[in-house]
Amino acid sequence: MLKKLSIVMSVIVLAGVSALTGCTSNPDPSKPTIVIGSQGYYSSEIIAEIYAQALEKAGYAVDRQFRIGPREVYLPEIEAGRIDLFPEYSGPLLQYWQPGTTARLGDDVYAQLQQATPPGLRVLDQSAATDQDSYVVTQAFANQWGLVAVSDLAKVTTPLILGASSNALDRPNGPNGLLSVYGIEVGFTPIEDSGGPLTVKALKDGDIQLAIIYTANPSITANNLITLEDNKGLFLASHIVPLASDNVDEQAASIINAVSAAMGPGDLIGMNARSVNDQLPAQTIARDWLTEKGLI
Repeated sequence: MLKKLSIVMSVIVLAGVSALTGCTSNPDPSKPTIVIGSQGYYSSEIIAEIYAQALEKAGYAVDRQFRIGPREVYLPEIEAGRIDLFPEYSGPLLQYWQPGTTARLGDDVYAQLQQATPPGLRVLDQSAATDQDSYVVTQAFANQWGLVAVSDLAKVTTPLILGASSNALDRPNGPNGLLSVYGIEVGFTPIEDSGGPLTVKALKDGDIQLAIIYTANPSITANNLITLEDNKGLFLASHIVPLASDNVDEQAASIINAVSAAMGPGDLIGMNARSVNDQLPAQTIARDWLTEKGLI
């Protein structure tokens, strides 16, 4: 009797795992296994999980390689053919391949990105959803110095310290970009949580005065932070765009394009809030969104 009960419980557990991940128990052997990666950032992982579950529903086997790290780490892996599909951001990706690009608007950035993508890779349809880097300050600091736009930081007469992930130090949106585009000199403190709670705490405690936080991060609203207007166009438009290898066949590409077409800015903010505020796993958030949109 105990053995029979154990078998029944095992079946229930396995069924629960399958329902959570959205994966099919019988992948089609005629279809390629697709390796999907994500950045070490919850929003990227959620989108990657959406791709994975949508493809699994269509019979593809998926190898998840999530939370790899920053662009400087994972892009060489993609270029080497070890990752097949990755949720990317159009502007920062274009700047990686073309640091001197002058494109700023969404369609211009996407068009140049298509041309800049190396052989063996292609960008699929970009989504209306955006998650753009931005400079953020506290409401109190904005009120103290009358800050609305990034150029207003020139009014600040006390030392400014920018907080962001360490890779920002050498990126166009870091201290060098602020100096070259706006003529504003700042110090730099590395905070390795992609604009997460450590960054927000440093802002609120006054350890830093300025932070780079993605615009779809729900902590901006939750903590009454102010996003400064990029009035000189330092930041490029940053739409969610799938970066795919030649291993992603046309059926898989059409599935991912359907995901991109269904995802808007509000969807991304809502999913990020479920991760940050409700502490839900990416698998659950992805499954719920795909179900809501009728994609699985």
